[in-house]
Amino acid sequence: MASGIRATVKFDSPGECPLARFSETADTTINHVSSSVALPNSAGSVTEFFVAVDDLPDDGDREPVFSYGSSNLYRIAHDGDVCCPCECLGQFGCPVHRYTAAEGALTLVFHAEDFRQLQDVMAEFRERYTSVDVQQLLQPPLEGTPEERVFVNRGKLTDRQLEVLQAAYEKGYFERPKRANATEIASELGISQSTFTEHLVAAQSKIFEDVL
Repeated sequence: MASGIRATVKFDSPGECPLARFSETADTTINHVSSSVALPNSAGSVTEFFVAVDDLPDDGDREPVFSYGSSNLYRIAHDGDVCCPCECLGQFGCPVHRYTAAEGALTLVFHAEDFRQLQDVMAEFRERYTSVDVQQLLQPPLEGTPEERVFVNRGKLTDRQLEVLQAAYEKGYFERPKRANATEIASELGISQSTFTEHLVAAQSKIFEDVL
């Protein structure tokens, strides 16, 4: 059985996400969230979450289902349309590990079967939500301390920077001794040596920013 990948992504503008909207209007953080199958006679799914009794949304358009001491339980029924990241993720069948909504933003932790599925999910996220940001990727077995397990966001590279970096790596530019120099690789890419160096330095700077 594949070990899978656990991804943490944040949406500063998560569309019509009711959790994010509630957290903003109530000025509270929501992190006790669960999803269930559809209610009877309903075509969509249900999301339930706890909020402190004192944290009520300013618009007052949502009433709690019932209370547990100092917390209220709220329920959101979805109609099956995809209008928020959680519903978007549901199309891929990825298990959700945790939700957190705060100040109108949504952080979603989920499990992907492999990198191919993760790429498909992230491509859909980026198409729908321009504010999506990958916070962390974990794939067991993991080595090192939690601080040493960092995510390198390759999406920060331009297409040309990625092309130059991959070519330099594949041609042995970073090996000692080098199997190819800048002039040779630039010639194969059809660009000048100065352009090759410019893109390579920019790509390395972006990668090192994540690593270091």
